Amino acid sequence: MLALENRAFLELGAGLINTPFLKQKEIGGGRAVLVIPGFGANDISTLLLRRYLNKQGFKAVGWGLGINQGTSSRVKDGLYHKVKQLKQDTGQKVSVIGWSLGGVFARELGRKLEDDVHSILTMGTPFAGNPYGNYLFQLSLILSGKQFGQKDADAFDRRSEPPPVKTIAIHSRYDGIVSWQCSLEKESDHTRNIEVFSSHFGFPFNPAVFSIIAEAL
Repeated sequence: MLALENRAFLELGAGLINTPFLKQKEIGGGRAVLVIPGFGANDISTLLLRRYLNKQGFKAVGWGLGINQGTSSRVKDGLYHKVKQLKQDTGQKVSVIGWSLGGVFARELGRKLEDDVHSILTMGTPFAGNPYGNYLFQLSLILSGKQFGQKDADAFDRRSEPPPVKTIAIHSRYDGIVSWQCSLEKESDHTRNIEVFSSHFGFPFNPAVFSIIAEAL
């Protein structure tokens, strides 16, 4: 599956060609959607998805914090401020989409800002199961030089609980970076798991995923 992640280039090509021709539906009602990129990516990676959502009547925006290099006080403060500002600007609760590591941030926003967040949607996000089952987790440890201790393991287990808002987890059995079993929300009256056909790197480019995201939101 890791070797097959090269197909993300095909998904990017399909997104560039097909996204302008996808059917438009005014279903967003002007609701703001904050889209958080994955580890090592920035807002350019979510541009096609945001353009599509804007055509569906949402107000989709990037996170505006550069390359996602992991959590920090700057990232936390920036995301909290962004959600508060979007709610104030639109007069509606905000939906948050997070790709990969960005989904971890999205779920925490739903946990911390319950009164401001309408719904959370994650794409290939590793928040459950065994963290060592994901190439992304091992890579992040190497790049950060950090150890994964018991305190981190306890925090990981706590984060596996769904946020108290509507939460949608999109996953693919063909994900070559994050084990799909680690991207599943616990079943409850406010959670939903949706399976798609996509590579990990193809989630924000895949036009077949876009309509599923819009309908789910």
